[in-house]
Amino acid sequence: MKRFSFSLQLLLGLVVGIALGFAAKIWDVAWLGETLKQVGQIFVQLLKLAVPPLVFTAVLVSVANLRNVNGAARLASKTLLWFLITAFVSVSLAIGLGLLINPGQGVTLDTGAAKPSDTQGTWLDFVTGILPTNVVTAFTEVNVLQIVFLGVVLGAAAMAVGEKAEPFLNLARSVLELVQKALWWVIRLAPIGTAGLIGKAVSTYGWELLAPLAKFSAGVYIGCFVVLLAVYPTLLAVWGKVSPIAFFRNAWPAIELAFVSRSSVGTLPLTQRVTVERNGVDRDYASFAVPFGATTKMDGCASVYPALAAIFVAQVFGVPLGFGDYLLIAFVSVVGSAATAGLTGATVMLTLTLSTLGLPLEGVGLLLAIDPILDMIRTATNVAGQLVVPVLVARSEGRLDTAVFNAPPQSLDRAPAPRVPEPAAA
Repeated sequence: MKRFSFSLQLLLGLVVGIALGFAAKIWDVAWLGETLKQVGQIFVQLLKLAVPPLVFTAVLVSVANLRNVNGAARLASKTLLWFLITAFVSVSLAIGLGLLINPGQGVTLDTGAAKPSDTQGTWLDFVTGILPTNVVTAFTEVNVLQIVFLGVVLGAAAMAVGEKAEPFLNLARSVLELVQKALWWVIRLAPIGTAGLIGKAVSTYGWELLAPLAKFSAGVYIGCFVVLLAVYPTLLAVWGKVSPIAFFRNAWPAIELAFVSRSSVGTLPLTQRVTVERNGVDRDYASFAVPFGATTKMDGCASVYPALAAIFVAQVFGVPLGFGDYLLIAFVSVVGSAATAGLTGATVMLTLTLSTLGLPLEGVGLLLAIDPILDMIRTATNVAGQLVVPVLVARSEGRLDTAVFNAPPQSLDRAPAPRVPEPAAA
């Protein structure tokens, strides 16, 4: 496999997985389908195992590192502003697409058999869910939003304490390096995991399942592709004044891994490497922007998908939506995107949108069957957005190395070099 680049290995895994999945589906090879399922599950479990320590230390260290970055407040504000702008553009396009294709019109489904989702999101749940009642539970139950909150608070406290916090920050940096090294070993197994995940999806979801929801599924993919191939390139070319082709050439491995793993957080180490080593973003700024984006920047899960899903559910259940409802969808998508928190699936964000609009939560049950298929393109869109914004901000602040950005992509086959901790500010 050393003869092939990591990107090509991922592509080969994708092709092999599709072929094996079709073989298992067409010839009803039960053992092959089960093997693909187990391989995919093991890979995802290994990724999820690293999520709590990775998110906590990455956010903590990234916030603390802002004290070493000139104009840190301006950088953070610009990053958040671009997150909000791209989220608004994405949800606006999704609403327009939904009104154009009417994804739920003419769809006949047994709405009586649908059940409300066990995992629900309301504004009260969202606000109270940020504050952990028990620190240990936040980690054992992998509540990413609460882990992010703890990381931000302790990072800010370390920044305020100054020199006395260095031993604690050095420990956090060491843990982060260890977790990223271990996770990189898992990521190197991604070609095998890719084969298992895509093979399982192909062998499990046939046309008979997708047919009633074909228009909605196509709408989600079209919406995400518009964001990926029109919105982001326009921003890169017009505001970033960089080549979108070079960007996607550099970013492709991270986007591809996001597609099959369905986890922004699981893709975080690769996203970080691509941002710094291929896109040429300043390392200190990237150490803040990338972890921040991996837990809050969700154009696919929090903008495109809930907007189309809300229109779909409203049409299936015969509930008319007005102009004010579409404004509410946009508001929820822009403000509530952190509710997705970088894990696979966007159920919480969808129930938050439906409950805000007063739509039946049973609608979530109608879409759960095909959620894994939709989640692949949603997560790929999420990670692409997480890569675009640091480039835009770094470019505007003179923190983008255009020579690195435009150079032939650096190889990702080697292990990432350990980051040398920056000395504390005097």
